[in-house]
Amino acid sequence: MRSALVLGIALIILGVVAFAYRGISYTSREKVVDLGPLEATVEKREFIPLSPVLGGLALVGGIVLVVVAVRKP
Repeated sequence: MRSALVLGIALIILGVVAFAYRGISYTSREKVVDLGPLEATVEKREFIPLSPVLGGLALVGGIVLVVVAVRKP
């Protein structure tokens, strides 16, 4: 039962973070020009959106797991 409680708390935290940030952004580098000793790179900002539905499901699932874990002795 202890693992269900920990998993439930982790899902609640994940759900709250998904609602708060709406996505994850990161920077990637891409080589544009490579002419001998001359090199040019470009930094691109990428964004991975997190659906509010995903956050809601994680939040509800976490609450259910915590309630079930606490009720069973």
